[in-house]
Order: sequence, then structure tokens, then C-alpha cells
Amino acid sequence: MSAVSGISDVHPSRARNLIILGEQFEWSILLVSLVTSACVGFLRGNGLSQFIQFLTTAIALFWLRIPLGVLLGSSTMRAHIAEERKIVWQATFIILLFVALPVYLLFRNGRNYGLLSIGAIAGTAFATQACVKLFGRKMRMPAQMIGAIGLTSTAAGAYYVVSGRLDSLAFALWAVNFCFACDQIHYVQLRLRNPMVAGHRNRFSRGWAFLVRVILMVVAVASLSLGSYLPLFAAIAFIPIVARGVVWVFQKPETLDVQWLGLTEMLYAITFGVLLIASFYVPR
Repeated sequence: MSAVSGISDVHPSRARNLIILGEQFEWSILLVSLVTSACVGFLRGNGLSQFIQFLTTAIALFWLRIPLGVLLGSSTMRAHIAEERKIVWQATFIILLFVALPVYLLFRNGRNYGLLSIGAIAGTAFATQACVKLFGRKMRMPAQMIGAIGLTSTAAGAYYVVSGRLDSLAFALWAVNFCFACDQIHYVQLRLRNPMVAGHRNRFSRGWAFLVRVILMVVAVASLSLGSYLPLFAAIAFIPIVARGVVWVFQKPETLDVQWLGLTEMLYAITFGVLLIASFYVPR
């Protein structure tokens, strides 16, 4: 009874932070990559049931990172007392049980073994991200970009399970979603670190590295399109985020509203996904 009483004494908001809440930005990257690429996959296959299994697995495994990070000490959250640690262990066990069935269904009868190679790359990225985080706040953006490799791996995985193909398009979808995620990560960090910088010259001096990355991103996407890995119109999906990055350099300084920034970036992500999907439906 004392153990039960101890768990009930943990504040509900504290419990949510330990086992449920992750960064909404990361969830957005994961789900946009997954859903966008699955829609492309449906043009070449009809694996609806496998898509549902993969969606469930991806959400559960990403959710598992939250309590595991607390247990391993790589999360910003800490379980300070025995009751909190017990909650985290229970959540970890429940999530593992929840993910067991869809994982079994995905791999039964020798199917979808290509997911193992995708998962190995994603797992390595997340492990590297955890190590980079140990170097403190200065390495926050590099850590996020390394983690984006793992988050956007859902693009290749979703396309693969739906279409049954682990081909060049699967990795091209992974690449473009990764480029988009890196752009968002860099832009958000740029806004957070420079909320009230005035003057075009000052803004350019703070944001020139971001603009260089934008140019490299456009070149990379154009190369994939010209190489027939992606439709020619795929580059259109990047126009909104390229425009908002350039506009920031020339607009007047304004008070940063973090919640509004998060909302607009989520809308940009949805717009990117819709335009990328649409590019595959345009006749060549």
C-alpha cells in the first residue's frame, strides 16, 4: 500500500513530463516525414495494414525514448525519488508490451527486413545525439540535427512498408525530409538566439550561415530532381521555408512569441508535406 500511495503522491504534471511529453517539434518532424512518404508509397503499393503497424511502431518507439532518456540520464528530466523512478519503469514496460505486436506483424513471414538497416541507422543517430547532448547547450543544434536523421528515417520506413520497395526513392524521401528538418531546426535556433537584432547588416551577419545552408539545401533537392530521384516539382515544396528565411533578414525586429513560432513552423511542415505529395501526382 505504501508503494501505491507513493506513486499517487507524484504530481500528475510531473508524471507527464517523465513519461509522456516530448518536444512537439520532434513529433512534428517524425509524423510529417512518415505520413508524407506513406502517401507517396501508396502510388506504388497498397500496404495499408502494414502502414498502420509501422505507424504504431514508430510512435511507440519514439515515445519509448522519453522514459528511457530519464532512466539513462540523457534527458533534461530526472526521476529524483523512488516513486518517480517506479513510474518511469512501469511506463517503459507498458510501451514495450504495446510495441511488441505491431513489430511481430511487420516482420512475420520474413517480410520488411529492410527496416532493420533503417532502424540501425536511426538507432546510431539517436545514440550519437545523446552523446553530443552531454557537451551542453552550445551543442544543442548539432544534436538536434543528428537526431533528425533518426526522426526522418520514418520517411524511408513508411514508403518501404507501403510500397514493398527499398529503392532510391525511399532514400530520396529520407533525404528531402532531413533537409527540411535541418532547415527548421536552424531557423528556430536562429530566432531564439537573435530575437531583437535590428538592421539588415546585423541580421545578415547573424544569419549568413543559415542562408548558406538554405542554398545548399536547394542545390541538394534540385540535384535529386535532375537525377530523376524526385519529381521536378518537388523543389516547390521548399519555396515557403526558403521565403520565410530570407524575409527574416529584411523584416523589422519584433518581440519573439515562442508559441506562435512553434505554431507557424508546424504549419510550414504541413504545407511542405502537402506540396511534396502533390509533386508526385503531377504528370511528368
